[in-house]
Parts: sequence; C-alpha cells; structure tokens
Amino acid sequence: MRKSWWKILALLLLIYTITAGFLWKVPRLPILNETIRNLYFHVCMWFGMMIMFIISFIYSIKYLASNKYVYDIYARSYASVGTVLGILGYATGAMWVTVTWMPDQHQSLGAVLKEPKLIGAAIALLIYAAYFVLRSSFTDMDKRARVSAVYNIFAFVMLFPSIWIIPRLVGSLHPGSPGSDSGNPALNKDDMDSTMRVVFYPAVIGWTLLSVWIATLRIRIELLKEKSLIHAA
Repeated sequence: MRKSWWKILALLLLIYTITAGFLWKVPRLPILNETIRNLYFHVCMWFGMMIMFIISFIYSIKYLASNKYVYDIYARSYASVGTVLGILGYATGAMWVTVTWMPDQHQSLGAVLKEPKLIGAAIALLIYAAYFVLRSSFTDMDKRARVSAVYNIFAFVMLFPSIWIIPRLVGSLHPGSPGSDSGNPALNKDDMDSTMRVVFYPAVIGWTLLSVWIATLRIRIELLKEKSLIHAA
C-alpha cells in the first residue's frame, strides 16, 4: 500500500479531471466556448509528454556515462510513453483546431494542417518515431544502446526548435505566438481563471503519474524479458 499510494493518487486525480472537466462551468471565451475543456487533456498530455522525454533524456546520458544496460531500458520505456502522449496531444490539438480556428478564420482543413505549431509537433514526433526504427536496425545490444542514447539526446534537443522556437518565429495562431488570437487559451490570468486552475494543475499531475505508472510497467516487463533470456542462455 505504501508503494502504491501514487498510483491511487493518479487514478483519483484523473477521475476528478474527467468529471470536473466535462461537468464544471468554464469561462465563455470568444471562439472557444465549450471547447476550452480540451485544455485539461491536450495541454496536460503535452506537459506529461515533456516530462517523459526529459526523464528519457536523463537516462540516455546516464547510460553513456556508465554503460549500464538498465538505463537504456529506462530511456526507451519513458520515450515510448512520451511518444504516445505526444500523439494523443497532437490528435486532441488537431481536433481543437478544426472546431475553433477553421469556422472563425474561414480556413480549409488543408490550411489548418499548415499551421506551424502542428507541423513542428509532427516533425518532433517523427524524430522520436525514427528513434524506435533506429533501435530495431541493430542486433548488437551494446551498439544499439549506445547509438540509441546518442540519438535520443539529439531527439530531445530538437524538441525545442520544432515545438517552441520556430512556430513563434514564423507566426502561429497558437497561444503565445505573435499574431495569435486573444480568444485562444494560454496559461495566464486573462485566459484561465481560478475555476479552471483547480482542475488544470491536478490534471497535469494525474496524466504525468499515469504515464510514469505505464513506463514502470514497461520497464518491469523488459527486465523480466532480459532475465529470461539470461537464464535461457
């Protein structure tokens, strides 16, 4: 029970997030209206994604510093969960775009898909997808772990220009970007009031804890596989 408290907390926070996210009142901002509820899912999943990628990045550095194979397993597991969160965040973001920016901006779906923030996010996810393809191309365990660790560091570094820097430089409709519409929500007092914050921050913690939980399960499975291979040999 002492070791499982954070798992119970994750479930409670996500139940709270889903219940409050769909049922509690939200501010009626221009353009967004009820779609602002997606903030509890799209943005919070991306927070969790970044945390998973940071942990994976740290373990890749630890592997290169120590050559301990267990760190490669940790890095791979956290990167895989982070990629899944990234795909979910991208999907919820794309859906949000189609029901907010398209009707108001009179844009076609093709034009919306050219949105710099979406393109940058897609590039970042493809870079991480290549990480798993790269891993599968090696049969030598040590070489695979070493090359994967170096590439994982590169993938993490590329997150920042792809998602945070380039979209701001070229102009984007996304919050925080030059020329973005004031009706789009951002993490400031004008766009997210106190009633949303009491759901938003628990949602970030809940999605992150769930992601860590899934990653630890993957790690345990991989370690069991490694033990079985050693005993078989």
